[in-house]
This record gives sequence, structure tokens and C-alpha cells, in this order.
Amino acid sequence: MKKLWQLWMTSALAVLLLVGCSQEEAKPVEENETTQEEATIEETEFPITMTDAVGNEITLEEAPKTIVSMLPSNTEILFALGLNEEIIGVNDFDNYPEEALEKEKIGGMEFNVEKIVSMNPEIVFAHESMLGVGEAGLQQIRDAGVKVFVVKNAADFNETYTTIEQIGRVTGKLPEAQKIVEDMKAKVEDVKEKVANVETKKTVFVETSDVPEIYTPGKGTFMQEILDMVNAENIAADQEGWFKIEPEEIVNRNPDVIIVMYSYVEEIVDSVKARDGFDSITAVKNDAVVQVDENLTSRTGPRLAEGLEEVAKAIYPEAFSE
Repeated sequence: MKKLWQLWMTSALAVLLLVGCSQEEAKPVEENETTQEEATIEETEFPITMTDAVGNEITLEEAPKTIVSMLPSNTEILFALGLNEEIIGVNDFDNYPEEALEKEKIGGMEFNVEKIVSMNPEIVFAHESMLGVGEAGLQQIRDAGVKVFVVKNAADFNETYTTIEQIGRVTGKLPEAQKIVEDMKAKVEDVKEKVANVETKKTVFVETSDVPEIYTPGKGTFMQEILDMVNAENIAADQEGWFKIEPEEIVNRNPDVIIVMYSYVEEIVDSVKARDGFDSITAVKNDAVVQVDENLTSRTGPRLAEGLEEVAKAIYPEAFSE
């Protein structure tokens, strides 16, 4: 279970401010003028050459028929695109969707190079977060003649949308990818609308590991973006990135809500409430200590909008009571 937490922590990333996209007024299409939709379709016709997160160009003559996914976020995107039959290998920690459990496992952050090469996939989807420990292994896979596409570490919702569409292009599933993004954006807007006019903005503490080393996300993190989007105040926003915080400091900051973002400790909600001095915290007094599935917010894929909704519900359950 500790490895699961470590993988989650590895996936936790710095957050950029969500950039709003303006939409130009529609204009008639002149004769012989290519519409944006047509341009997109033309752009994704095979053969196609794409540049990955590390600047490598990968050329595919056709949509890949055999795929290995090396990280859970990649896997969730690939399955959402309808590539169940094409996926032949996945990360040891892949547990969603259920079909992922039936696929051949290739290891975790320390992956099995020989096994991946022996599977002879047409493409391997790696991830930027793996480069520190896995670059040598990825190069061995490349040297064996297998195409490796390194997916960018999405730092916010906009980059997640881009990642989904990029994987859609590489696999010949761009229309499906665009539909996924469209649905995600609709859910995000629905959640933001529900919490936009809350009467009192709540303070929130998010913890991602248990005592004796409690870690929390501060400003410049993905979780900070999520809290901003759901109209809540992060009590740890006075520091950058992920940092260790003492229980006494949590008591002093007295959050209205405590969100527990890990599952490697059984009955963790009761354990948090029972910590020395926590009985004075507003969140504990009001029974507002809530566990949220870390996979929904740490995996930058199609379920990220669901993660946003779960965090919003944990903080403002009354906004979702109807």
C-alpha cells in the first residue's frame, strides 16, 4: 500500500492558473476555406508525426494496433478512447477501469524492459514523471526498435485536456478524445456553477499522508487549482508546493473541512478525528472530515472532472443536495 501512496505522490504536480479560452465570433466559411474541424481531421490522417514531451518525433504509418501503457493516467485515457483490444500491457498499479486488471502487467515505476520489448508493441505510452528513474529503461526500449511516446506531465485542467487530445491524435481517436474533453468541461462548469454563490467560503486542509509525516499541498499545486475552482480557501496556501506540516499547526489553523487524500490507512477518517487536540478543530466538531479517492484527483485523465466534483461535495455538500 505504501507503494501506491508513493506513486500518487509522484503524480502530484505543480499547478498553473487555469486559463480561460475566448471564443471568436463565428464567421461564414468562404469557398475552398478549410474549417477548423476539417483541419483537425486532416491533421490526424496517417501517416502522422508527433513530438512528445521530451522533444522526440514519433512517426506512425497507421493507428497503432498494440499498445503498452506505463502509467495509470495514460491507461485511463486509452481505455476511455475505446482502445481495450489494442492495449496489451499496463502498469502494476492500474486498477481502472476493471478491464485494466485483466491486462498483462509490465511493472510500476521500476518497469520490466525485457518484458515490454518481448510484447513487441507498436507504441509505448510513457510519462514525463518517470524520467528521473526510468529514462535509461525507456532508451533501451527505443533501442530495441519500439516507439516510445512520452506524455507530458499535465499541470492543470487545460494541460489535461491537451494531453487527452494528443493521445487521441496518436491513436487515431481524436473525435473520441474531443468528446471526452467536451464532457469534462461541461462537468467542470456545472460544479463551478453550483458552488459559485456559497454563502460562506470554507477553509480547507488537505492531507496526503498520515502521521508522523503529514504532507499537504500548498500554492502552485494541482490541488490548489481545484480548491480555487470550487470556491474554497486552502489553509496551507501560504507555502509553495508540497510540504510537511505538524498536527499542532493544523489545530492552530482550524480548518472548516479536512480532506483525506489517501487510502493506505484503514479507517483513516476516525484516526484523524482521534488525534490529540483535533477535537477542537471545526472540521472535527462538525463531522467534516472526508476521505476522497486520490485516484480521481491525482490521475490527469478523464475522471479528473469527477475528482473536482467529489472535492466540491466534500466541502459544500449542501450545494449538491438537490
